[in-house]
Formats: sequence, C-alpha cells, structure tokens
Amino acid sequence: MLARLFRLAFILVLLVAGGAHARDFLDWRGNGIDNIPVAELPREARETLALIHQGGPYPYRRDGITFQNREGRLPDAARGYYREFTVTTPGSRDRGARRIVSGGNPPTVFYYSDDHYRSFRRIRE
Repeated sequence: MLARLFRLAFILVLLVAGGAHARDFLDWRGNGIDNIPVAELPREARETLALIHQGGPYPYRRDGITFQNREGRLPDAARGYYREFTVTTPGSRDRGARRIVSGGNPPTVFYYSDDHYRSFRRIRE
C-alpha cells in the first residue's frame, strides 16, 4: 500500500512540477552528484552565485548562455533549462575552468564545476 502511494505521489509530482523539478524534489534518492555547501565554495564562486541571484551584471560575455549538458552529467532537462556562468580563476589569462551552472527560470538549483564540466557538485544554499 505504501509503495502504491509513493508511486502515485511521484507521478503527481512529475505531472505538476515537470521532470527536472521533480528530480529536485526527490533529490534524497540521490543522482550521483555530490553536494557542496556555499561556505565551502571558493570566494570567486560565492561572488558569481551572488551575481546570478541579483541578475547580473556579469563580467564575461558568455555568462548566462544555455548549457547543453551534452555529456549528461547533470539530470536531464528541457533545452534552455541550464545556464552557465564563469567563476573567475585567479592567475588565469582566460575564463579558466571553473563554472556555475544554474537550472530553472528563475534558477532553483545550482551546480559547481572546477574542472570545466568533467564533474559537478550541487551547491547547497
């Protein structure tokens, strides 16, 4: 009986919230992505996250473009769901390898990558 209720609740969440939001709601099941608290992010990543929350302005021209998730390292979502933002890397002459990827509009989920999308950690605010 409990399993049937859970299945029904899951289907309801999928129908009401959409696939990506339902995954966020059911994140306790785990999706293979580690978490990182905001306090453990590098200072530059915390600054980028603050800019995202206030809607810019962003220091790099490509900040805010659609992140394609071609490698599928983040949960599946509709095209345009994810946006990418540069996290400044001290000493780097270009954008460097660090990024924050946000999901949703307005953003409701954030991921940090310090190795140019090879791995992600979900930011816990």
